[in-house]
Amino acid sequence: MSVPSPAGPPAVELYGAELVRAAGPSRHLRTLRAVDHHGRELPLALDRYVGLARPEEAGVLERAIGPVLDIGCGPGRHALALAQRGIMAVGLDIAPLAVELARSRGALVIEGSVFDQVPGAGSWGSALLLDGNIGIGGAPVELLRRVTRLLAPDGLILVEVECRGVPTRALRVSLHTSSARSRSFPWAQLSIDALAEIAAAAGCSVAEDWHAGDRWFAALRPA
Repeated sequence: MSVPSPAGPPAVELYGAELVRAAGPSRHLRTLRAVDHHGRELPLALDRYVGLARPEEAGVLERAIGPVLDIGCGPGRHALALAQRGIMAVGLDIAPLAVELARSRGALVIEGSVFDQVPGAGSWGSALLLDGNIGIGGAPVELLRRVTRLLAPDGLILVEVECRGVPTRALRVSLHTSSARSRSFPWAQLSIDALAEIAAAAGCSVAEDWHAGDRWFAALRPA
């Protein structure tokens, strides 16, 4: 049986504050952890989020068709990398401090949720769901259905998923630092093993999948 999280700050506040610290000149020691309702720690790579786009992400950037909507963009490293390639890219994030950080780095970012009104609905060439962001909202089928409605008819969803053998599951997650614990929020993990089934349920098909390093990616198209 899951135990409700005690009252604490909203996760977006704790996440945003830790991102700002991690990106600061002192290279703040990153202690932010994501823990599910069973006490299992989930991957959380703040150093990657506040850095530049990684070499293993090149395959995603090469496949992106503009204009690109980077959902859950954090500090905006993918939007910036795409802009450097001459591809129009806009980030979307619900965390105000993450949005402020991304804008300070030169990224074009909208503050808001993918489930709310998004400018340009029906005209985005690609949408990115990287760094575990397929877990947003805790229901990948509903998330993918929503994203397909934002795309142009020939649009593409570029998604990062968990590697083979990782369970696909819905979770309640809270963020922890050495001195605080956030309120819990819904999240999900999606394995490459279950991607075709989840994509089909959302009205999409897997055009291709690939791995780079220890990370797995896929390109989805509305069916």
